[in-house]
Amino acid sequence: MLIAYARCSTQNQNLDAQLEQLKHCDKIFKEKLSGGKGDRPELQRAIDYLREGDSLVITKLDRLARSLTDLHKLVATIEEKGATLNVLNQAIDTSTSSGKLMFSMLGAFAEFEKDLINERVQEGLDRAKANGVKFGKPRRIQDKERKRIVELVDDEQSTLTKQEIGDMMGCSRNQVYKIYREEKALVK
Repeated sequence: MLIAYARCSTQNQNLDAQLEQLKHCDKIFKEKLSGGKGDRPELQRAIDYLREGDSLVITKLDRLARSLTDLHKLVATIEEKGATLNVLNQAIDTSTSSGKLMFSMLGAFAEFEKDLINERVQEGLDRAKANGVKFGKPRRIQDKERKRIVELVDDEQSTLTKQEIGDMMGCSRNQVYKIYREEKALVK
């Protein structure tokens, strides 16, 4: 029996191209989750569904796993059930010796490519930070207002509570405490 597994990374992506290639299969399990996530219930259901002599059919190796370790674990689990893996777009069939070799090589290349992409992204982020690019949500309370908050908190003559200062400056009581701590740490 041919058991198919189709996966796309996000809800916005479409499974149609994969499903078209897998339409000859007896049963198809579909999932819309990132491959980086360890918990893929439909993949687990597909593997649980496998019986001896069955074949798990996927369109591409990267639909199954994102790391070589995970890939080998999944194939070991499939083989323990007496089933095989068939990757359509990469002509891999783990029922043959050459298919097993090809599977290992492509898995290693896929992991290598993922690592290279991660390195390039990190280099880009580091370069941007070095050039003064700020990441994250911009400050709602500007420097001048932050200084005013510190002045109000430090003013021993004032009867204002932290809540009242926050209301006056357009932020929460907790933000008043946080800004005060941050500004005092900068002074030290």
